[in-house]
Amino acid sequence: MKYVLLIYLEENALSQTEREECYVKSAQLAQQLNSFGQYLATAPLHPVATATSIRVRDGKRLVTDGPFAETREQLGGFFLIDAQDLDEAIAIAARLPAVEVGTVEIRPVIEVAGLPEH
Repeated sequence: MKYVLLIYLEENALSQTEREECYVKSAQLAQQLNSFGQYLATAPLHPVATATSIRVRDGKRLVTDGPFAETREQLGGFFLIDAQDLDEAIAIAARLPAVEVGTVEIRPVIEVAGLPEH
């Protein structure tokens, strides 16, 4: 089953050096998961100051600068994995370096027929 691991943390929780170390450790984990056929995708996200949100209501488009939700912790990146079950997804999420300073939300992915594979 596919799971997305959403990584939330305060944007200023890590120094630039710590952030770069986190990227290196995350890349190493991605390589390990890939060797077991569990890696599908991962990416860090730019800061929320670069976010744009869009809504369409009654045929009218509303575009605003900033994230969808204002929170103390921001969505900083994600991993898309293939795990046998939730317990395995939890075990993988616990290995993410950002879990030590933030929170990882685990969400099962609904697989919709007809969507192209990556």
